[in-house]
Amino acid sequence: MMRPLLKGEGHEILEARSLAQFWKYMEDGQAQLILTDTAPFGTALLKDIRAGYSLPIIVCSAESGEPAKIQALEAGADDYVTLPCNPLELLARIRSQLRRYTQLANLSANIKHIYRVNGLVIDDEKRSVSVEGREVRLTPIEYKILRLLAQQRGKVLSIEDIYESIWHMKAVGADNTVAVHIRHIREKIEENPGNPRYLKVVWGTGYKVG
Repeated sequence: MMRPLLKGEGHEILEARSLAQFWKYMEDGQAQLILTDTAPFGTALLKDIRAGYSLPIIVCSAESGEPAKIQALEAGADDYVTLPCNPLELLARIRSQLRRYTQLANLSANIKHIYRVNGLVIDDEKRSVSVEGREVRLTPIEYKILRLLAQQRGKVLSIEDIYESIWHMKAVGADNTVAVHIRHIREKIEENPGNPRYLKVVWGTGYKVG
């Protein structure tokens, strides 16, 4: 479906017909963006990709339920498209992800994808987080939330801003979802979660880092 549109924009398409072929493409550094379904490997493949690579992943799936979308995004996907879809919409999403990826790649030449907030260090190239030299293990969603707030250091982001940026869905009843993830992040990065040093709440407004 997408082949003529992508080729028309000058993209080369690498079609992996097996996991071995897919990982060969990845190891050779030939890919800039991944389009995949969650079948037949579930979200395990997304987690494996995200463990070693930061390039954008768009999941295209006939599963339209919100739980399937959340699971894919939690596992490391950057976007989720329900099939069947408008090819032009998918093309626009591909452009958006490639543009963001290219901008980050260009930016990395100067800042090397590292965000520092006092003793908190987020290395976006390695997708690692440390506090005062201690490595912290975050889930993909927790990592994205913390990175989003660190990128906007000092700026207060509302629950709606956070939810729509991370989950790519309208923030309807998102308060509890975001609050739970914020609590988990605090438990991992803060010495005293009840009196946070890095990830702070601005009552009635939202959250900020710094």
